[in-house]
Amino acid sequence: MRRLTLALIAASILLSGVLPAKSQSGGELHFVLRAEPKTFDPMLVDEEASETIRFLTGGVLIRVNRKTQALEPELAASWKVSQRGKKISFHLRDGLSFSDGTPFSAEDVAFTMRKLLDPNLHSPTGDSFRSSEGSVRVAAPSARDVIIEFPAPVAGLERLFDQVAIVSSRSPKKETAVLGPFTVAEYKSGAYVLLKRNPYYWKKDAHGQRLPYLDSIRLDIQQNRDLELLRFKRGEIQLINNLDASYFENLAKEEPAAVHDIGPSLDAEHMWFNQVPAAPIPDFKKKWFRSANFRLAVSEAISREDLCRVVFSGHARPAVGPVSPANLFWFNRSLQPHPHAPQEALRRLQQDGFRFDGHVLRDGEGHAVEFSIVTNAGNKSREQMAAMIQQDLEQIGIRLNIVTLDFPSLIERISRTFDYELCLLGFVNVDLDPNGQMNVWLSSSSNHQWNPEQKSPATPWEAEIDRLMQAQASTPDQNQRKRSFDQVQKIVWDQQPFIYLVNKNALAAISPALANTSPVVLRPQTFWNVESLYYSNQGRGVGQ
Repeated sequence: MRRLTLALIAASILLSGVLPAKSQSGGELHFVLRAEPKTFDPMLVDEEASETIRFLTGGVLIRVNRKTQALEPELAASWKVSQRGKKISFHLRDGLSFSDGTPFSAEDVAFTMRKLLDPNLHSPTGDSFRSSEGSVRVAAPSARDVIIEFPAPVAGLERLFDQVAIVSSRSPKKETAVLGPFTVAEYKSGAYVLLKRNPYYWKKDAHGQRLPYLDSIRLDIQQNRDLELLRFKRGEIQLINNLDASYFENLAKEEPAAVHDIGPSLDAEHMWFNQVPAAPIPDFKKKWFRSANFRLAVSEAISREDLCRVVFSGHARPAVGPVSPANLFWFNRSLQPHPHAPQEALRRLQQDGFRFDGHVLRDGEGHAVEFSIVTNAGNKSREQMAAMIQQDLEQIGIRLNIVTLDFPSLIERISRTFDYELCLLGFVNVDLDPNGQMNVWLSSSSNHQWNPEQKSPATPWEAEIDRLMQAQASTPDQNQRKRSFDQVQKIVWDQQPFIYLVNKNALAAISPALANTSPVVLRPQTFWNVESLYYSNQGRGVGQ
């Protein structure tokens, strides 16, 4: 049994930095959404734009502190996990209200969980709680107490509630009545979303002033990254949450105080060989791609340091595997990135019967080693990475052809027709917990990209990953889970089903006019502490 009861200081102190004078608070923050939000229903969120709005408006029971990566109490004053992760009990804060003044109680939490876990809703957030078949029991024995019992243990159960925005069981405004710092006030499709301060938001600063400090947030829907950067330079927006390295370097020359390199992010750039048995590629190539020696040799032929230096201007680190070092608990620190070692790569290939005549690498049957890499057109960094990988592989006699495709065509090839040989893409990680990667590592998953939807594991090492992932998901013991997932990372490092290349750094731009900022690697990097942001008397900003 685990128990975590935290003090209520989060309700009365500022999250970071210094307190503003009342005259400095207020104003409107501007930044952009890079796509149209698909939904304002917090239970149906499955993409970044809608997640941004949920984060800014939704009240949650427990919040993952984006800076420390620790859990903190929010609507729940305390909680207790018992029965080895099958049961969680919450004790709620008293005297809270939704944004329309409707009182908040345990019935709202019970209502939210029942709705979220209704299989007919098909909630992506609800799916995270489905550890096994069977019903979930939700009870509210008092106005401030909620008990949720699952049919089987749910690993990392507490952390899942960071994504669960509580909705009202009684408000006529339904899911638009919120418990977060802001409410959706106006939405114009294709143009903007306007958020206004929640007048009933429960947090106060150390002086007793009600948070948030800002009056409103305008989220302009803007896909053009060049225009986003130009608008930042003009002072029309105050935040850019995720900058490409080239934009970062551009802005750093003009406004060095506005840019922040926060260090390695959770995201990784990687590539993989197609190992689907039915793929329309020659059998002799399938034999190459299924060889761990071949995959390791390709991995060792690539200079990750050069990729970091040239493509990302030093704002990246060589990647080790499925977990970034930014993930403080789960990263397997015993592993190191595969070194650039072309001679070792050739030695491995010779073990598999390949021969190198000084210009061309040939397999045991005399086939010249040649294949194509596909990536998404218009992604300048990936196109540049592919060109550099092409040069590296040429040094060991491999001819690599580069094919760029529009994104829908690329998805069609890698998930439906399987008409490709090698693919270069990236993982965007939003979850620290390994359960967030279950849909990648289980061999039966559609996202098991190199050979998806296997009826049974194609290799012993994939079967072992299945076992380890299921083992870590079925125990609440964090240390035991860590040992299992460390083994998964080691197998992936040995087998290279994904050849991990770089972890891009988390790069952000923040107007000097905005105070109390504390950029972090976890999403949302720049506004995770939005309730404590305010405009200072220095710098610029349209919100002043």
